[in-house]
Amino acid sequence: MTTAELALATPAVVLVLALCLSGMTFALDQLRCEDAARVAARAASRGEQADAVRALAETRLPEGARISVEREDDLVRVEVLGPRRARTLPGLPAAQAEAVAQLEPGARP
Repeated sequence: MTTAELALATPAVVLVLALCLSGMTFALDQLRCEDAARVAARAASRGEQADAVRALAETRLPEGARISVEREDDLVRVEVLGPRRARTLPGLPAAQAEAVAQLEPGARP
């Protein structure tokens, strides 16, 4: 009887572990996207060049993520779209973040 119970419990434990790891991967990607967007928006608001802003953000981005930096009037908007990694949880969206900052006085647009 114990063998049958173990045979049923082992796949269930593996499935729960896979689901937990997928959720944790998504959470870490989300945090990295938010951090990259925040850092890029702050750098762009100081008047940093677009290449420098992207390079700074890419050090914090999850692998395979995309970033866009847009300036309109006195605002800087940074959007980050992370990769879709959760194979065991297909309902999870891709990690994404957005940060908006106002250009600092004296910063070159």
